[in-house]
Amino acid sequence: MANEGVATRRGGLLRTRDFRRLWLADALSQVGSRIDFLAVPLLATTVLSASVVEVSLLRTLATLPYLVLGLQVGAWCDRIRQRPVLVAADLGRVVLIGSIPVAAVAQVLTLWQLFAVVLLAGVLGVFFEVAHQTYVPHLVARADLPEANARLQTNASVAAVAGPSLAGVVIQYLGYAGAMAADAASYLWSALWLRRIETPDAPGERSGRSLRHEITEGLKAVLGDGIVRAITLHGTVSSLFQSMFMAISVVFLSRDLGLSPVAIGVLSTVSLTGALVAGAIARPLAARIGAARALNAAAVVYGGSFLLYAFTTPGWGLAWYVAGGFGAGFGIILINVYAVSFRQAVTPRRLLGRVTSVSTTLIRGMAPLGSLAGGVLTEVTSMRTTLYVVGAGLVLSTAILLASPLRKLRNLPQ
Repeated sequence: MANEGVATRRGGLLRTRDFRRLWLADALSQVGSRIDFLAVPLLATTVLSASVVEVSLLRTLATLPYLVLGLQVGAWCDRIRQRPVLVAADLGRVVLIGSIPVAAVAQVLTLWQLFAVVLLAGVLGVFFEVAHQTYVPHLVARADLPEANARLQTNASVAAVAGPSLAGVVIQYLGYAGAMAADAASYLWSALWLRRIETPDAPGERSGRSLRHEITEGLKAVLGDGIVRAITLHGTVSSLFQSMFMAISVVFLSRDLGLSPVAIGVLSTVSLTGALVAGAIARPLAARIGAARALNAAAVVYGGSFLLYAFTTPGWGLAWYVAGGFGAGFGIILINVYAVSFRQAVTPRRLLGRVTSVSTTLIRGMAPLGSLAGGVLTEVTSMRTTLYVVGAGLVLSTAILLASPLRKLRNLPQ
């Protein structure tokens, strides 16, 4: 664990061989996931003629495993070595995602296959995400966690900016089969780099206690700390409303505004440049004003930005979408950097998988509920009504952090 901590302070984490391999594995797979995020709903909408509810059901199935399996996965990850889990999850997703272009070329692709693939890939995604956040503190020194998470969040930022445009171009010129094949290849890339990491995995803790007891211990660790509890509760509520937006956003741009896949990709790229800016300034901003203050400020920006989406119209009215996306991307990356670093730093190693899974389950577990709610609310009311509800809900969620012990702090406690 953290075998090159001194070197990281001299030259940065990317000069350490194994973290660089982890970072490279993450970089392209993040782009692939962004291609998936745009290609799957567009494939369902334009090729398989899916309804708004059916498209939202795809998002629901992709995130449902977090709600059903998240707590158990955290306890399992504390008992086993994490790197084999990461590699196996990537290779499994290569097979699942790769089946879509094969079926599309053979002209046998159905909406039911798409449902099955996103559900099973979501199961593997739960294992990967919990194991990944548990694995990072084994690979770098505790003092280097903010830099490690900032660099990994920068990957997410770059993918958020480059992925939609790349997806639009790939879809336009290679079709949906080509886009999904590129996504499958990105997971293969990730698995190959992860296999090259040389730092020995830390052995898991086999306590002999029941899975239920260990899950309960993780729940108590999250709920017993006022700041961790507030961060997790804010993430849970905001995830509900964000998922409502994500479930309908592609349909909104495609059907309501009449944009092509390339136009949707370009618009998404421009609107998400805030994520790239946030990844670059996360560490200096925390050093200047304090991580606790930066976290609160990021939550305010993030929540307020979603109000702007409802004002989007064709033509110059797309500027509202760009502004909303910039602020939302900026806010969520900063929130992720500070929240994840704090949780990793203060949690005992033996509990890290369970604490990560509890937070992930509560936050991600809202996604299937929000996705389904977004589709249903749009069907019974209108797209604009749903966008207004999303904006109002995210503004109100900010109060959770502002009313927590964070309001009295400059920096997060170590």
